[in-house]
Amino acid sequence: MSLPVSTEVFQRILRDYELEPMGIHGLPHWGRVLVHGARLAADTRADLLIVELFALFHDARRVNEHRDPDHGQRGGDLAHTLRDRLPPLTNAQFDLLYFACKYHTKGHTEADVTVQTCWDADRLDLHRVGVSPHPKRLCTDAARQLAHDKELAERSMYHKPPGFVEEWLELAKSDRSARLD
Repeated sequence: MSLPVSTEVFQRILRDYELEPMGIHGLPHWGRVLVHGARLAADTRADLLIVELFALFHDARRVNEHRDPDHGQRGGDLAHTLRDRLPPLTNAQFDLLYFACKYHTKGHTEADVTVQTCWDADRLDLHRVGVSPHPKRLCTDAARQLAHDKELAERSMYHKPPGFVEEWLELAKSDRSARLD
């Protein structure tokens, strides 16, 4: 899967990421959310670009691996800061991205289908923190069906990143080395 943003924007997202890039809320999680979101969007007809951008921004400004209630808003704020460097988005599309980021940990299930798809893509990866996604907390029928997928659960439980995450890590490393020069 290719990045939904330029290499420069991706490196900018990671530049100020305070946690371990391969940690519980880092690149492997972002990659799984991207994969889950694309799979769900095929069924829900959600705006795939928003779902892909959500995968990169929703946890990009966490300050710890535990309780961090404002990290979603900070991720949305980062997207706002970089908006002119993102693929072209209408105001309505950007509003969906921001809303999805800001409220993704609040437990809501009612929203635009694109926002629901974003939230479900993230919730389907809860196994990584020892929690099985509860069907009543998933927004879409597509996610409720995927919640029973054992392979999906195992990838999350054992923190297995999608193959393309290695490429993402290399991009992050190349940016860090460039800054050290």
